[in-house]
Amino acid sequence: MRRSRILILLSTVAAGCGEPGVSPDLEHARALSRSELIVDTHIDLPYRLYRRHEDVAEPTSGEFDYPRALAGGLDAAFMSIYVPAAVDAEGRATEMADRLIDLVEGIARDAPDKFAVATCTRDVEAIRASGRIALPMGMENGGPIAGDLGKLDHFMGRGVRYITLAHSKSNHISDSSYDENEPWEGLSPFGRDLVTAMNQRGMMIDVSHLSDRAFWQVLELSSAPVVATHSSLRHFVPGFHRNMSDEMVAALGRNGGVVQINFGSSFVTAEARAYSDAMTAAVKAFAETEEPRYDDPAVRAFAASYRAEHPYPYAELEDVLNHVDRAVALAGIEHVGLGSDYDGVGDTLPVGLKDVSSYPNLIAGLADRGYDDHSISLILGGNLMRVWREVEAVAAAQGFPTACRHDAPARSALSQRL
Repeated sequence: MRRSRILILLSTVAAGCGEPGVSPDLEHARALSRSELIVDTHIDLPYRLYRRHEDVAEPTSGEFDYPRALAGGLDAAFMSIYVPAAVDAEGRATEMADRLIDLVEGIARDAPDKFAVATCTRDVEAIRASGRIALPMGMENGGPIAGDLGKLDHFMGRGVRYITLAHSKSNHISDSSYDENEPWEGLSPFGRDLVTAMNQRGMMIDVSHLSDRAFWQVLELSSAPVVATHSSLRHFVPGFHRNMSDEMVAALGRNGGVVQINFGSSFVTAEARAYSDAMTAAVKAFAETEEPRYDDPAVRAFAASYRAEHPYPYAELEDVLNHVDRAVALAGIEHVGLGSDYDGVGDTLPVGLKDVSSYPNLIAGLADRGYDDHSISLILGGNLMRVWREVEAVAAAQGFPTACRHDAPARSALSQRL
């Protein structure tokens, strides 16, 4: 019954509010998307633009752009400063991270009436009040730090406000959940120092992508709440260590942190995960290497033919809501949020959550499952903002008040957001 009702809601998405046939539930969801703060902690737009430039102030071919963000009610979109492990191995990680930050700053510079870079919680609130979309930044893969706390200060100065300590390979900071090679058995000695340094500076620590041992060590060492910016639950995808176990989710709640649910189908259902593993194996066999380059035209053509011959088993909105429900049961309503991974998981997004215009669908689904408006507002962004403020407070108590860029912004496109 519930699935049928949600599918009915989704069928009305193309209609405008107030038009015949639009369900009152979806109208209310759209109203909440406009009135409540929505924060998505992981959108891979910078890397997408690094590979192929588009003007995101206008409609684009990707999953994030201004018109769709406006339609979805998105207020703060954490831009992922993603540096692939291969680039780190080549010694170009710091250079690439700076280039990606340049791209984010360029978005705000080129469309100042639509976007602004955010460097603190006050920035997010002020930018939202001005009618623009806030673009805070998080670094996915700590490789650009290169074992140098001076580089941590450099990226702090450039606006990075969380670091995912590792990515697909173990690095000089931490072991990775994707890498069978775990040289540090968790965090490296520098990684332990980095946790303390990030606490001191008011930079959030992201435990997504970390090995289980590294996760537990971060929780033991951190004096501030930590975040999993784009992770889902292992319970629904057994054996997938990139997701979090029930014990990890519960512990994150006790830590005061927040788990931000990833929307990608292969994070959400075992069927999609099995498909992804089979396709990866097929691509590796085709490329005759354990590290195929997906930007190689031949590899891309093979992957496309594989998808054409083997239809992808997309997850549904219901599956994402299952992860939210279980995370809330394990960690508490104040410790769950949204980290979609838009523009980062390829063509694997669930039915009903295909791009940043889709948040009202999620809101309608949450309401259908009995979440009241206050609980929904916590999941949409309230929980993440609370953690971020607490991280800022820990730093301020140690003499490192967070610098903000937009405490007094010019009001610009407010009428568009009302």
